[in-house]
Amino acid sequence: MNASRIALVTGANQGLGRALAEGLAARMNPDDLVLLTGRSHQRVTDAAREVGRLAGTRARVEGRVLDVTDTDAIAHLADDLRARHAGVDVVISNAVARVLPEESQAERADEFIDVSNTATHAVLRSFGAVLRPGGRLLVVASSLGTLGHLDPRLHHLFDGVNLDQIEYAVESWRSAIHHKTAQEAGWPVWLNVPSKVAQVAAVRALAAERRERDLATGTLIASVCPGMVDTATSRPWFSDYSQAQSPAKAAAAVLDLVFTTHVDPALYGELVRFGKALDWHDGSPPVEQDRILTP
Repeated sequence: MNASRIALVTGANQGLGRALAEGLAARMNPDDLVLLTGRSHQRVTDAAREVGRLAGTRARVEGRVLDVTDTDAIAHLADDLRARHAGVDVVISNAVARVLPEESQAERADEFIDVSNTATHAVLRSFGAVLRPGGRLLVVASSLGTLGHLDPRLHHLFDGVNLDQIEYAVESWRSAIHHKTAQEAGWPVWLNVPSKVAQVAAVRALAAERRERDLATGTLIASVCPGMVDTATSRPWFSDYSQAQSPAKAAAAVLDLVFTTHVDPALYGELVRFGKALDWHDGSPPVEQDRILTP
């Protein structure tokens, strides 16, 4: 990637997103620009100012208000970056909806799906179209994103299909939740499993369309699993945090993938954890009464 790069992180006010923005700002050049995005104008402004003042910051840091549930806003920002900067070099889709263990999964389904899936699809479509050669487009997922974590009856909805088909599958899942038919169709109660599988499948679908061209230009599209991270979103789901990473430590492995000089074809389009691709067909459906936020 050349000088005067543009990087963007969604869900970057706090936690892992904030750490990713800090890491980008520390490892990029003074002429580069890091866009720290989130829904709240005040939080975005404060976070961008704080990151910009950190001792290790080298690149310019600016805040941008972006509600990822507004797909038109995602498209507008991508078009703006194309017009102003001829595209973008690094995009990390990190936004997530916080759900507490005591809350009804079904009642929170719309917000969760909008933030984790509808937004992911919009980011892949809009920013994939303006990603410069040699760029990085990463979606933060988890190890739950492998296909084996779903009931086998659902595998065909996400395996070897295109992005349109994945969007249709996600909306079918949403409809089944509303009509209280999801469980009999094989969908787990816990939203995080199908949501993560759909995220990884969406990345795989876009990557399949672009693989040859992207590898020829050193461009990387992938989903990433940062491992267990101690954040406000994940903390309510764990009783033992002894193995949890700080957001900064978890961000480091993702940033290594961003700044690698050579794109490993084995990682392209895959779910990557600590520099290695996870087997797409691995995993087993979770036991509903043992719901934990697996990294």
